[in-house]
Amino acid sequence: KMSEDIKYLQQYASMGYDLVIGVGFLMQDSIKKVAAKYPDVKFAIIDSYVDRPNVKSILFKEEEGSFLVGALAAMKSKTGKVGFIGGMKVPLIKKFEVGYVQGATYIDPNIEVKILYAGSGQQAFHDPVKGKELADTLYSSGVDVIYHAAGSTGNGVINSARENKKFVIGVDSNQNYMAPGFVLTSMVKKVDNGVYKTIKEVLENSFQSGREELGLKEGGLDYAYDEHNKEVLTQEMKDRVEEIKKNIIEGEIKIDRSEITEN
Repeated sequence: KMSEDIKYLQQYASMGYDLVIGVGFLMQDSIKKVAAKYPDVKFAIIDSYVDRPNVKSILFKEEEGSFLVGALAAMKSKTGKVGFIGGMKVPLIKKFEVGYVQGATYIDPNIEVKILYAGSGQQAFHDPVKGKELADTLYSSGVDVIYHAAGSTGNGVINSARENKKFVIGVDSNQNYMAPGFVLTSMVKKVDNGVYKTIKEVLENSFQSGREELGLKEGGLDYAYDEHNKEVLTQEMKDRVEEIKKNIIEGEIKIDRSEITEN
């Protein structure tokens, strides 16, 4: 996989593109290598940090968006048990887990949060069968809301929610449409905002390397509300989560990031 990434990145870099973008933390090493080889080409990477003078690292405060959906999960839960299913245990996915747990316990200090991971390699993000198995296990243990941060493995979690008539929270893009009535909300990551901003900087000659972190304040993340989940996400829940969002932006609610290591 990595050699394939390197192949394409080198191809674009050698063709004289102004900006070459790598999406995802799995591209970190490939970007590092190719950017070193092409110092005159500008690169950007999503979800990871590469320390090179020609690389901009676009990162998100996933823990902030995850805090919001964790709060919603706790508001919705009737059993006092919610779940989290991650792909692989890496610093990036830990941000989702930590924020979710803190959001849930902010609403209900006694809530039980059950945490499972799909695996330890890249495949952990591409295994819907495993996702469904893990979700079935959690739902049968009394969990009634699960948040996944597991790529297409999460498609299995969504299928399980539909079958078990329980709730699931989507990730990264708005997944509410995938099982209307069973997807409580989705934690949406506005990768488009980060990419747009970077392209604009290249065009305006104001491109800077280093890390740029987008949180709630910068419009980097949000929870999804649309026609597919308006029946399950009540106005009362929405009002409360909007207030929490405001409190995070203003610094009144502080998320403990000590469990998250650098990516």
